[in-house]
Amino acid sequence: MAVPALGWVAATRGPGLAEQAQAGTDFGARIACSCHFVEGRPIGDCRADFEPGMTMVRLSVEEETQAVTASVPMLASTRATYREGWGCLLEPWDG
Repeated sequence: MAVPALGWVAATRGPGLAEQAQAGTDFGARIACSCHFVEGRPIGDCRADFEPGMTMVRLSVEEETQAVTASVPMLASTRATYREGWGCLLEPWDG
């Protein structure tokens, strides 16, 4: 029931909601990647660094590639990858 509701909200709210979701996943991926791979904290603790209103942002960690993907279902997804000497970098957007 939640997935169709998200689709309806996205359709009726227009691009503003999608843009907010994209900004949230960009921020979430970068912050969580730095928290986990630079600071060495457990990914579960990294949510404490999120801004209020980011409860819909989901995180997944890929230890092998040292990457974190942040997503808002059906709206946005962003991946940040740790690079030695550079820190965590967002991957280029496709849109």
